[in-house]
Amino acid sequence: MQDHTDKDHRPSRRPRPWQGLSGKVLALTVLFVMLGEVLIFLPSIANFRITWLKNKIAIAEVAALAVEAAPDQKVSDDLRRELLKGAGVEIVALKRGSSRHLMLLSDQDIMIKQSYDLRETSWIMAISDAFAVLANPEPRIIGVADEPPNMSGDSIDIAMNEAPLRKAMLTYTGNILKLSIVLSLIVAAMAFFAFNHVLVRPIRRMTRNMLKFASRPEDPSMIIPDTTRQDEIGVAERELRFMQIELSGVLNQKNRLAALGLAVSKVSHDLRNMLASAQLISDRLAMVNDPTVKKFAPKLISSLDRAIDFCAQTLRFGKAKEAPPRRERHNLHDLVEEVTEASVVQASSNIVLYNDTSREIEVDADREHLFRILMNMLRNSIQALEAMPHHDVGGTDGEVRLKAWRDGSSTTIEVRDNGPGVPDKARQHLFEAFRGSVRAGGTGLGLTISHELVQAHGGTIKLIADSNPGAIFWINIPDRITELRSGRRGQIDTPAAG
Repeated sequence: MQDHTDKDHRPSRRPRPWQGLSGKVLALTVLFVMLGEVLIFLPSIANFRITWLKNKIAIAEVAALAVEAAPDQKVSDDLRRELLKGAGVEIVALKRGSSRHLMLLSDQDIMIKQSYDLRETSWIMAISDAFAVLANPEPRIIGVADEPPNMSGDSIDIAMNEAPLRKAMLTYTGNILKLSIVLSLIVAAMAFFAFNHVLVRPIRRMTRNMLKFASRPEDPSMIIPDTTRQDEIGVAERELRFMQIELSGVLNQKNRLAALGLAVSKVSHDLRNMLASAQLISDRLAMVNDPTVKKFAPKLISSLDRAIDFCAQTLRFGKAKEAPPRRERHNLHDLVEEVTEASVVQASSNIVLYNDTSREIEVDADREHLFRILMNMLRNSIQALEAMPHHDVGGTDGEVRLKAWRDGSSTTIEVRDNGPGVPDKARQHLFEAFRGSVRAGGTGLGLTISHELVQAHGGTIKLIADSNPGAIFWINIPDRITELRSGRRGQIDTPAAG
C-alpha cells in the first residue's frame, strides 16, 4: 500500500474555466436568460400571429369596400384577381345583420382546413394556435373571422393560405432567437465579471489562505487578514480569521504543553533524586536538639515527602495524567491549617491568611489532592495581592480567607481575597493552561491543575460573581456514594482487566 501525504490530495492548480465557479456562473446566466426569453417568446409569437391576421383582415376589408363602391358592386375579373392578390386572400365576405355578402372569391376551388375566430381567442388558445402553425410545414387554407376595423359590417370572414403566415412567424422567431443569444451573452458577460469580482475572487483568496494556513497553522502570518466587508463573504472571512486564531492558539498551546511535559518528566526524574538526598539530610536535622529546629523539621520533612511522592507520581502516570484520587474522610480544618502554614512563608508581611473553617467539618477526598488544590488557590490569591499596589486596597492589609460548609452530601470550600479580582479577558479561559493566567507572564497552570483534580473527585470549581472587590472561588466536592450492602469493600484500587 502506498503512503500518501495530505499534500498529495491538495489541488495543485486552478480548476478549468468550465469547472470553476466563474464558468458555472456564466453557464447558469446564459441558461436563465434564454429561459426568460422563452417565457417572453410564448406570448410574443402568439401576439405576432394575431397582429398579422388582423392586418390581413384590414387589407381584405379595404378590398371589399373597393368592390362595394363599384357600380352594381361588380368589378372585372382582372380587378377582382388583383384585389385578392393584393390582400393575400382567397375569399372575402361581409356580414351585416342577418345577411352575409360574398365580396371577393378566387377562381380556384377552396377547401378550408381550419377556422379561427379572433373575437373569441384566449391567450392560452392563441399560444397553442401559434405553435400549431410553426409545427405544420404543409400549406393549408384557413378561415379567419373578426370584427371589421373600419366598421363596414358586423363581421368579416376571409379565407387565405397559411404558408405566408408561417414564413413570417419563422422569420420573427429567428430574429427573436438571435436577439436572445446576443442579449444572453451580454448579460452573462456582465454577470460573469460582477460575480467574479464580488464572489469568486474572494472565495479563491479564502481557499488559497486555507491551503497556506494548513501547511503552517502555528505561523500567525498565515492567518487571513481582517476585512471590512459587511456582506456574507465578509462574515465568512471574519469567522475564518477567528477560527484560525483560535486554532493557532490551541496548537501553540499543545506544542508548549508537549514541550513542557517532556521537560517536567526530565526535571521530575532528577529532582526526585535531589529531594531524596535532602530528605536524608532533614532526617538527620530532626535529631538536633534545638527547639526551633524541632519546630520546623517535621514540616520540612512533610514537604519533602510530599514533593518526592509528587515527582514519583508524575513519572508513573505521565506528564498529562493525574493519579486517581484515593479518597478518605478527614478533618478539613486541620488540612486548611496545614495549607495556610505552608503558604504563609511565601507571602509578604502585608498579607494575612485566615482559616475560617469549622473544626467539625469533614471532607471525603484525597488529602494530597485537596492539599494541592488549596495550595494552588492560595498561591494565586497571594500573587494577585502582591502584584497590586498597597494603596489599591485602601491602605489595608491584603486578606485571603478560607471557609467551608456542608450542603447535604457535599462539601463546599470558599477561597476569598480582597485583591483586584479576575479580568474579563481571563474569565473566558479561566481553567485553560497558558490562556487563563491573570498575571502578565503567568501560565495559568495553578487553576488548570486545581480544576482537573476537582473534576477527578466528581466536583466543580467556579468563580463566583460578587460586587465586592477581589475574587471568590467555590470548590464543591461531593461525598462518595455509600453502598447499602452489609459487607466492606477493599480500599486498594485494582486495574481493569485487559
